[in-house]
Amino acid sequence: MEFLYEYGLFLAKAVTLVAAIVAVIVAAAAANRAGKGTKGELKVHNLTDKFHEYEEKLNHQLLSDDQLKARDKARKADEKAKAKANKGQEREGRLFLIDFKAGIDAAQVNQLREEISALLTVAEAKDEVLVRVESGGGMVHAYGLAASQLDRIRQAKIPLTIAVDKVAASGGYMMACVADKIIAAPFAIVGSIGVIAQIPNFNKLLKKHDIDFEQHTAGDFKRTLTMFGENNDAGREKFREELEQTHVLFKEFVQRYRPELDLDKVATGEHWFGLQAKDLGLVDAIQTSDDFLMAQGKEILQLQYEEKKNLAKRFGRAAESAVERGTLKLAELTQRPH
Repeated sequence: MEFLYEYGLFLAKAVTLVAAIVAVIVAAAAANRAGKGTKGELKVHNLTDKFHEYEEKLNHQLLSDDQLKARDKARKADEKAKAKANKGQEREGRLFLIDFKAGIDAAQVNQLREEISALLTVAEAKDEVLVRVESGGGMVHAYGLAASQLDRIRQAKIPLTIAVDKVAASGGYMMACVADKIIAAPFAIVGSIGVIAQIPNFNKLLKKHDIDFEQHTAGDFKRTLTMFGENNDAGREKFREELEQTHVLFKEFVQRYRPELDLDKVATGEHWFGLQAKDLGLVDAIQTSDDFLMAQGKEILQLQYEEKKNLAKRFGRAAESAVERGTLKLAELTQRPH
């Protein structure tokens, strides 16, 4: 009798567990179906209102009640006069702000595409676009696409400024050079107009352990260098030739947008700090993006496109974050003195 009781309890637990798993699967499938057709959302933040909020909070701490009343009265009168003067006239120009921060694969180019498509539906020649670029570069094709997205703004005859607060090197500078104007912080890293490629080769290690590796190609240079096969001088020479061709294309691209640059001097693969880059003509002014924004007398709208992740992606990201936290914790423990 006791055996039957324990078996029944075990069976109930098993059924409950299976039911819970099925419920999770059904919820995930429903969330995935619901997410189809709405891949992302464009968010618009009015930074002008944000700056006004800062001003109001500080003034309420710094000014007396009489000063605040006088200030509010003067501001309302000014707003009324401005509204009367602008009645029946076209709207004033706006500044659109976009942030682009990416790694080697420039995965954020999808968000950039959506943000630019959105602003081009309403932006006019009297408006302006500021893009804050932060990238040390990466894959040529990915950053080439990102630069092409920025060129859409120029083709629409809308003034484009690129701000480099930290780094815009290699592919990052490929994007920056498209702008009508480039501003950079004094110690921002700029330049690196060059191309790099590196690949490990394990052929000797495989031979040492009597491991054969076969690779078959159609075409002499379908694969120039390989990680596991035995490389030869012809493959190395072709690989270097392809790098040089890419470098030439990179230089031609930069020259198209900044014809005044001395490419023999700046296209060496070196990078410079903002102050040096200004002297070389790589940037036009030494200024942070914050100074640029605070100096604006127009409405500032920040565009941010956020991709909606389905349940599987959210679980994957959560797992990835857990692994990262675990790795950091392990590193912290191993570095701690014993």
